[in-house]
Amino acid sequence: MSKIDSLLPYCRYLNRLFSANPSLRHRVEECWLQAPTAAALQTWLDAHTIEEGTLKPTLRRFKQWAYAWIALRDLAGTASLAEVTETLTLIAELSVQKALAVLTATMEARYGVPRGPSGLRQQMVVIGMGKLGGRELNVSSDIDLIFAYPEDGDTDGEQSGAKSISNFEFFTRLGRQLINAIGEITEDGLVFRVDMRLRPNGDSGPLVCSFDMLENYFISQGREWERYAWIKARPLTGRVCSTDDDTCWQDLEAIRGPFVFRKYLDFGAINAMRDLHAQIRREVVKKDMADNVKLGPGGIREIEFIAQVFQLIRGGRERALQVKPTLQVLSLLAERGIVTPATRDALASAYDFLRRLEHRLQYLDDAQTHNLPGNPEDQRLVAQAMGFDSYEALLYELDDHRQTVSQHFEEVFSDPNRDGHTLDSLWKHADSPDQCTTVLENLGFRQVPEAAQRLSALRASARYRHMSAAIRERFDALIPRAVEAAAATPQPDDTLTRLLDLLEAISRRAAYLALLQQYPQALGKVADLVSSSAWAAQYLQQHPILLDEMLDPRILEASHDWSTFRADLHRRLTEAEPDAERQMDLLREAHHAQIFRLLSQDVSGLLPLEKLSDHLSELADIIVGLALEFAWKKVLTRHREEPKFAVISYGKLGGKELGYSSDLDMVFLYEDDAADAEQNYSRLSTRLNTWLSAQTSAGQLFETDLRLRPNGESGLVVVSLEGFRKYQLESAWMWEHQALTRARFSAGDRAIGDKFEQIRIEILRQPRDMAKLREEVLSMRQRMLDSHGTKGDERETQFNLKHDQGGLIDVEFVVQYLVLGHAHAHPELCGNLGNIALLRIAAGLGLIPAELAEAVRDAYREYRRLQHGLRLNNRKSIVARDSVEGQIAVVRRLWRVVFGD
Repeated sequence: MSKIDSLLPYCRYLNRLFSANPSLRHRVEECWLQAPTAAALQTWLDAHTIEEGTLKPTLRRFKQWAYAWIALRDLAGTASLAEVTETLTLIAELSVQKALAVLTATMEARYGVPRGPSGLRQQMVVIGMGKLGGRELNVSSDIDLIFAYPEDGDTDGEQSGAKSISNFEFFTRLGRQLINAIGEITEDGLVFRVDMRLRPNGDSGPLVCSFDMLENYFISQGREWERYAWIKARPLTGRVCSTDDDTCWQDLEAIRGPFVFRKYLDFGAINAMRDLHAQIRREVVKKDMADNVKLGPGGIREIEFIAQVFQLIRGGRERALQVKPTLQVLSLLAERGIVTPATRDALASAYDFLRRLEHRLQYLDDAQTHNLPGNPEDQRLVAQAMGFDSYEALLYELDDHRQTVSQHFEEVFSDPNRDGHTLDSLWKHADSPDQCTTVLENLGFRQVPEAAQRLSALRASARYRHMSAAIRERFDALIPRAVEAAAATPQPDDTLTRLLDLLEAISRRAAYLALLQQYPQALGKVADLVSSSAWAAQYLQQHPILLDEMLDPRILEASHDWSTFRADLHRRLTEAEPDAERQMDLLREAHHAQIFRLLSQDVSGLLPLEKLSDHLSELADIIVGLALEFAWKKVLTRHREEPKFAVISYGKLGGKELGYSSDLDMVFLYEDDAADAEQNYSRLSTRLNTWLSAQTSAGQLFETDLRLRPNGESGLVVVSLEGFRKYQLESAWMWEHQALTRARFSAGDRAIGDKFEQIRIEILRQPRDMAKLREEVLSMRQRMLDSHGTKGDERETQFNLKHDQGGLIDVEFVVQYLVLGHAHAHPELCGNLGNIALLRIAAGLGLIPAELAEAVRDAYREYRRLQHGLRLNNRKSIVARDSVEGQIAVVRRLWRVVFGD
């Protein structure tokens, strides 16, 4: 028995084809050991003269030949699932394209060319939906199609003496002919069954629609299930409708994209798809379809739903998720941490198994079935075709996959609120505070009257009363859970206030309420975070999109791959080119997300302060660098592709001690002899500062300060490298040299950054009159103390960690004095290593006592830790003086050692 003969029992349809047409078998025998390709399929069609009269039989013979080719390879185990679905998709695509071309030519000969108002030729855009759109067609699929055309108008038949008809009538007739050419059953069978029910208004709607009609339908009548259906929509024909390639497809995508993918995170899609799945489940039960491998529990549709719900939720913000193949979506979800790699692998394995089983069910008689067979002989054949010794063994593995799929489906789509909450009555009676006090006391709240009054005021508020029914339902479900989550934190009263403030702030954004409603664990994480930090609570209110970060189980991973982050953000910015507004938002969204991750790790005690500052500084460098690169592209008069321009950072960023809300102190330098260099770099500087500091719909990146440039606010916004050197050598004040001790290259042209570092070292190593240096440093310190230090009797009990004598500024001035006074003899003092490291170096050089230096290093760390904790709760950097007497004493002792007073 030949190999082919051994396979035919598993595909009775193919056996019948070969029996009726032996030459078909001979042709297939010549090619079936090689994988089908688009070129091979197209070559077959090109070898046949196809006109209207021969169209139907030729396409059916084409389908039989290609089907036999891929079916044999599939049953022999030599074709992957991807090869099978791609081949079947190509068969459908090429058949539709060839039929449309032949029929369009006939129609145009009869009625002329359809034209739009501007006279441009119009073509029918055939849109493949479902598995055809996703390039996932099965071996006995219908093809779901929608017919569209760009513009209304009329044909130009009158010019040649033919009858002129409207474009709508032309394409309606053409659509009917296309359906007939593909779907009519003739003596040769059919090519594919055609299903047009996904078009606007379904069977009751017109067969074709213009782009305007389609857009108006989406806006006025488009339903949630149609968003799901249009995820996989893919145009198969009509790419060129004018002189510009892709114009029609781009116009169609501009209509489809906003309908399917929201700009925001659309967690409401979970409820919509849960309802859709419930309808399917009811039909499954009603029709006794439990053995249906597509629609039954744990079937193919549930895997598709898992992939597609996350596309609906996130696809508007992450364009990469707008792809169509299910397995590709699952891989992207795992890459982004939305599902775990184990979940991806389990679902992908189940999908492969179920799709292969689906094909073997359909191979038997070319029937569009997904039901397991009841006939023992068919059960045996299907099991053998799947590689199992018995049908029972097949069922065992099938049940395992279906249970896995059902488990993951429930994790995504289960309704966490279906059973209500034990504190629902608390919220229901919140307008009567007296009824709430006992419950709140039992939960551990300390300021019970205040908490009860806060709940009462919220329920009576105009904002609550004016909520839509859908939003109020979600809000009502969340409040009891917020009370419970707050009660579980160390500071329940503050936490409840912050949580209620947050929920009020996002109450008009149904998507965010849906997120917290669907993922109760996220609400618990939010409670823990805002309990630890008032600043974090405020940050979440300003950027509620960050709630999504709470769903990522990796949020507390301490490792940060900044090179990968930069590459990914660069890719997304490139994809958004040339949309400057979108690029500015992307920078803000990415920056805020990373800040939030660092913040979460910080309040969880996973990041030492010095490491946190390093991360914040590196993140800022990346953001500034990318903003510079893409802002330069928007300078229309730019004279070179890469700007010879550098960003020099000072202050907290320069010293890598950046905090969450620190300003960016920057100076812009260039080195370029081109005639229009200064003008272009001035434009770049202004644009870059706008990109970094402007308030957009996504918020703000940084407050920026450019006053440290030569001549301050009266100076040019950008300075040549040589001009900067000349100013520092000849005109700079001593405090400007102090500032240079914490300056470094942050972004832009590295060569300019290296030259800046040489200039910086040159300036720092200038021999100085120590008496004059001491006088100027002490004078500057006194002015700062007079302006910002604690005043009067408060100095006895309060201590400003930054500005008071014995505080952070004193340490910084000591280090700067040592650098400026001794770097000419000790070049190692020039390194921008931070105050703690420079104190150690100075001690090693014998400039200060080693033991005292170590004590001051510890004091400096403690001051920064205290200051950071205060800022996390929006408090000033002031502590009780007696709590830091030891630190004050060692800093003042070092001050006296260095300055002698």
